[in-house]
Amino acid sequence: MPPATKTPRATARPAKEAILAGAVDLARAAAEELALPGQVGDHRGVVVEGERLLTHVFESLVPGYKGWHWAVTVARPPRGRTATVCEAELLPGDGALLAPQWVPWSERLRPEDVGPTDVLPYVEDDERLEQGYEATGEDADELAIFELGLGRARVLSAEGRAQALTRWYDGDRGPQAPAARAAAAPCSTCGFFMKLAGSPRTVFGVCANEWSPDDGRVVSMDHGCGAHSETQAPEPAPLWQSSRPVVDERDLEVIEARPVLPSVVDGAAPSRGITAREPGEPDASRERDVPGETDVASEPDVPDVPGELAAEGESESTADAVSDVDRPDR
Repeated sequence: MPPATKTPRATARPAKEAILAGAVDLARAAAEELALPGQVGDHRGVVVEGERLLTHVFESLVPGYKGWHWAVTVARPPRGRTATVCEAELLPGDGALLAPQWVPWSERLRPEDVGPTDVLPYVEDDERLEQGYEATGEDADELAIFELGLGRARVLSAEGRAQALTRWYDGDRGPQAPAARAAAAPCSTCGFFMKLAGSPRTVFGVCANEWSPDDGRVVSMDHGCGAHSETQAPEPAPLWQSSRPVVDERDLEVIEARPVLPSVVDGAAPSRGITAREPGEPDASRERDVPGETDVASEPDVPDVPGELAAEGESESTADAVSDVDRPDR
């Protein structure tokens, strides 16, 4: 949605753009093409956008769009005497009611929105975490030579330390908290768990996950929450059970079988090894397979000759046969 702009005030017609400033009816007609009848109000003025470019502003009477206005931009060519509409739109002005700025889904959830029993999805490439074999730390050497209580007049006694640890363990940051009971994994396996120094490090640490309700607080190693670094949020249950697809047999499309055209059959090329035959001609292969019939002796192969020579040869052979019959025996 375009940001709110200041509603232009009525101005006098520019001297150099009298043609564009006088095209009020043209601009109104363009706005009325976009709006419904009665939604274009009075003419509020003009705004000079540039050389030979001017915008007419009309009051918007669209219900629910208080503070908006119709803006129609007109222009003309150099030495031209006719105005042309470039664009027409509805824009927000002073006091216009606008929708809030759009926020991506991944950024809409904030740490304060997560409850004690909520479970967050697993983030594989979390920039706040690294592999365990890479976690050396810059203060590893300092912790090794650090002496607890150096520079202080008094430190916790064993009794005071035991009371504090017992109070923490039995409180809301221990294993009996509702969040810990509902957690899928303890804090001891979470990447955001920072162990305390000294003897309490075997039982307690500090949560460093901003998405956890216990962020910045001391938690026991067997505590837990839904913001664990290695757990996955459960799959949401479907809103309805999907059933098997059903075929609507009452609404079937009946397709007529179209006969094959003879021209298509005649034009088809015969397969290799199969001789095309005319309709009604007996199949020679079937006749050979009939039991009880003997095969006729095949005639010797005769070379192909033209039709006229074949007819002439046939007549000569017939004449010779007749002459042999009429010739007396010697």
